[in-house]
Amino acid sequence: MKFALFTLATMAANPVFAQDIAGQPHPWQINLQEAFSPSARHINDFHDMMIYIITAICVFVLALLIWVVIRYNAKANPTPAKFTHNVMIEIIWTVVPVLILIVIAIPSIKLLYYTDQVAEPEMTIKITGRQWYWDYEYPDHEGIAFSSYMIADADIDASKGEVRLLSTDTKVVLPIDTNIAIQTTAGDVIHAWAIPALGVKIDAIPGRLNETWVRIEKPGVYFGQCSELCGKDHTYMPIEIHAVTKEEFENWLTFAKEEYAGISPSTILQMANLHN
Repeated sequence: MKFALFTLATMAANPVFAQDIAGQPHPWQINLQEAFSPSARHINDFHDMMIYIITAICVFVLALLIWVVIRYNAKANPTPAKFTHNVMIEIIWTVVPVLILIVIAIPSIKLLYYTDQVAEPEMTIKITGRQWYWDYEYPDHEGIAFSSYMIADADIDASKGEVRLLSTDTKVVLPIDTNIAIQTTAGDVIHAWAIPALGVKIDAIPGRLNETWVRIEKPGVYFGQCSELCGKDHTYMPIEIHAVTKEEFENWLTFAKEEYAGISPSTILQMANLHN
């Protein structure tokens, strides 16, 4: 029975069976990763808006410089003007940047608020950053908890969809179409839990509990990494999320409650510290 449940869980979590590797960087990629959550879509839209604004500013400044070089060089303008001020121009170059900043600030503040507010969470996952791996706890699901380490280069199996420096030995399994509250903290130094394709990047700080949320829209495998310089093995603590349907998630829970239930890694460390 346990083997059958394990098989169901593996099918739900392993990209070989049904899932696409949706969220990972690609060679020569020049844009943001494709968005697979509402937060990521809003972030991408804000990024695109900023690109248009920055491009327009750069083109305008370049055109102005070219015009000045051509119109006011010594050959074309042998007798330079002697005025030092132009009130109208000074008003324009003060007011226009302020208006541009307002245009940027309003959607920026709305985006920050949107990504920060946990909208009616249906489940919670708690993440603890450590040197140099991640602890995961599912507080709503009978004490499921485990640690997740990077798979060493020598053990990478490409036939299973494993990716060097990104795949982990224990996968984080989450359901799609679910508002998931993400709580982060750390047990040693500051880390940052980041999944670009899901629009999530949140600091994990010792002694503090930060919170954000995510709603994954498509089944697949999503990769991320620690995004805060946290020591010599900072680059070796990746994140691997397997997003599955709600039915597949329930099947995985049945297996996970037997495999991972018990005292959480953070509780074990706390008990060890008290004993010492």
